[in-house]
Amino acid sequence: MRIELTELTWLDEHRDVTLAELSELSGLSEAELRELADCGAIPPADPGASTQTFGAQCIVAARTAFRLRNDFELDPQALAVALALLERVHALEAELREIRAQLPRRLG
Repeated sequence: MRIELTELTWLDEHRDVTLAELSELSGLSEAELRELADCGAIPPADPGASTQTFGAQCIVAARTAFRLRNDFELDPQALAVALALLERVHALEAELREIRAQLPRRLG
């Protein structure tokens, strides 16, 4: 029997994390995160602030970027494109769920 341990992080959507915290939580280096922020893939909460902080939703994106980087050996620019495409897919799936919810149920 194999036991697998999983790390769980409770996300508070109203809390921002620092670049160092995001790096620790995602597995990406601070330099990689800065590049992703520069590409707009993981936007800082306040781009004009002297210290970059990120919304909790960026943790999910950064962890996804970490997995993509490891699985497909993508550079930061390719990660930015992949994250943008994934975000678009999620938005389209949500829109499709909304449309399906508005349709009458089929009888039969």
